[in-house]
Amino acid sequence: MFKVPNKNSYDELIKTDYVVVNDDLLLEDVYKSSEAESSFIITLDKEKKVISGYINLEKVNEAVERFGCNLSEIALKEVIDKDFVVIDKNFSFDPFENHFEFIASIYMVINFENKIIGYVRNDELFSHNYTRVEESLSTLKYITQEINEGLCAIDKDGVVIMWNRFMVERYNIPASIMVGRKMSDFLVDTISERVLRTKMSMSDVYYTKKHEEDKDLYGVVHARPVYYKDEFVGVVCTEVDVTDASKLSKELEVTQEKIKYLENEVRSLSKSEFDQILGKSYPLEKAKNIAKQVAKTNSSIMINGESGTGKEVFARAIHKYSNKEGTFIPVNCSAIPQELFESEFFGYAPGAFTGATKGGKAGIFELANGGTVFLDEIGDLPYNMQAKLLRVLQEKELMRVGGKEIVKLNVRIIAASNKDLKSMVRENKFRDDLFYRLNVVEINLPALRERSEDVGILIYHFLEEQCKENNKPFLKISKDAFKILEKYEWKGNIRELKNTIENMVVLASKKTLEIDDIPEYILKTVKNSKDSFVYPMDLNQAIEILEKNKIVEALEISKGNKSKAAKMLNIPRTTLYYKMEQYQIV
Repeated sequence: MFKVPNKNSYDELIKTDYVVVNDDLLLEDVYKSSEAESSFIITLDKEKKVISGYINLEKVNEAVERFGCNLSEIALKEVIDKDFVVIDKNFSFDPFENHFEFIASIYMVINFENKIIGYVRNDELFSHNYTRVEESLSTLKYITQEINEGLCAIDKDGVVIMWNRFMVERYNIPASIMVGRKMSDFLVDTISERVLRTKMSMSDVYYTKKHEEDKDLYGVVHARPVYYKDEFVGVVCTEVDVTDASKLSKELEVTQEKIKYLENEVRSLSKSEFDQILGKSYPLEKAKNIAKQVAKTNSSIMINGESGTGKEVFARAIHKYSNKEGTFIPVNCSAIPQELFESEFFGYAPGAFTGATKGGKAGIFELANGGTVFLDEIGDLPYNMQAKLLRVLQEKELMRVGGKEIVKLNVRIIAASNKDLKSMVRENKFRDDLFYRLNVVEINLPALRERSEDVGILIYHFLEEQCKENNKPFLKISKDAFKILEKYEWKGNIRELKNTIENMVVLASKKTLEIDDIPEYILKTVKNSKDSFVYPMDLNQAIEILEKNKIVEALEISKGNKSKAAKMLNIPRTTLYYKMEQYQIV
C-alpha cells in the first residue's frame, strides 16, 4: 500500500459513559447506587480535584464475589485500578513513540480547564492505530527500496537491520542474506563500522570495480550515529552513485588540460603544414615525401636530425596532415626531472603522493588520446622509464600513478633525437625493444649546411617575419651580407639562422642590412673557413659557386688585369668577360 498519511482525529474514541465519584465511598454504596448502572466509574480523591483511579461495573461484580457480605466494610479506593494516564484533549499519538512512552490501560481525557470529558481504552486505541502504522510502514518500505540511493542501517552490535534494493544491486548481496547478519561478515572496514566504533558522523568517497560487469564504480557515502533518548542504538548510512559524475569530472579535467596546451600551441599549429616547411633541396623534399606517406597511418615514426633542423615542425606537420582528432602534445624528454617522468607521462590519482593536486591530474598520454605525442630528445629518457613506456605502447593502456582505473589509449608516437640511438642500443644505454618499437619509419632531416641552396629562401622568409614581429618596415639585405650568410656553416641549423636574422633586424639602424650588421663571430668564422667551404649536392650549383670564387680570386691576384686573370684561369678572355657578366662580378 502506498498512500499519503492522514491526520486522524481521536475524538471518536473518547467514551463518555462514565460517572465520577469520591474514592472514600464504600463499595456497598457504589454498588447499590443507581450510578452503578454506568459501566465505567472514575474516582476522585477526597478533595474531589485529582483523579485517583477508575473501576468499571465488571470490577465491582468481581469485588462482590470476592468480599461477599462485607461490602459495607470495603472502601472504593481499596479496589480501584490505578493503571491510567491523564492526557490533554489535544494530546496526539501520531508520533508513535508517544503511544509506547505513555502506555496505560486507560487514558483519562481532560479539557483545558482540567475537567474530565471522557476516557479512551488502550486496546481500542491500539486497534485504531494498527492499520495506520501498517500503512505507514508499507509506504516507508516502498520508498526506501525504490529510491536511487543506497540506504542501510546497523544496530549497536553491527547487525544489519536495513538493506535496500540499491545496496543489493551495488554489492550483489541479497537483503535476505544481509539482514540479521553482521556487516563485517560480508564487507571489510566499511564507513558504517567506523562510525559504530567512533560514534561520530563520517563521509567518504570510494572507488571499486564490479567484476561481473567489469565496470568501475564511484560512490559518496555518509554515515551517522543514531541515538534514542541519549542512548546509542545504531548507525544509518546513505550512499550515492557518482560514477557518471566522476567520469564527467575526469573528462572535464582532461579537456581543461588540453585547452591549456591548445592556447599555447594554436599559433604554432597554423604554421606546421608541409607546404610551409621552406626549402627545395633534394634531402628536404625526400624527408617531406616520406612524412606525407606515413602521416595517414598509425605507425610510430623516428625523426633524426641535428638540433635546430626542425624536428618538431615536421612532427606537427605529420600530425596535422594525418587529420587525427586528438591533440598534438610535444614533450622534451631532456627537460623533465627524472623523478617526475612517470607522473608527467601517465598522470596521477588524487592523493597519490605528498603535494599532489587534490583532484589528481591527467598525464601527457591521456591528454593526447586520439592524437599525437611528440617525444623530443628521446635519448634522454631514463632507462627505467623506457620499460614502462614500452609497456604502454604495446598494451595501449595506462594506469595513473596511485590509481586503479585503466585508461585505454589510441595515440600516435613520433620520437626524435639528435643522438645516435643505434650506438646507444649497442652500449646498452637505450632499450633495443623500445628502439625498434619507435623506429618503425625513419625520417632523416638534413643539416642546413647540407642544403645550402635553401639558406637564401630561409633568410628572406625570416627577414620578413622578424620585421613584422618587431614592428619594423621591411628591410633589405646587401649582396655582400647575403653572401657571407650563405657561406656560414650554421652549426645551430635553422634555429641559429632565425636567431641571427632576428638579432640583425632588432639592431638595424638603416633600411638595408650590411656586413657590419652581421654578428662578429659569424664574420670571423667565414673568414677562417674559406678553404673548408662545403659545396651543395647540386652539381650545377657547386660548379657555379666554384667558377665564381675562382674568377674573383684570379682578379684579386692580377689586381684587376683581365688578360692575366684569363691566363691564370686557362680560359679565353671572351669567356672571362661572359662569366663576369653572368655572375655579376664587377
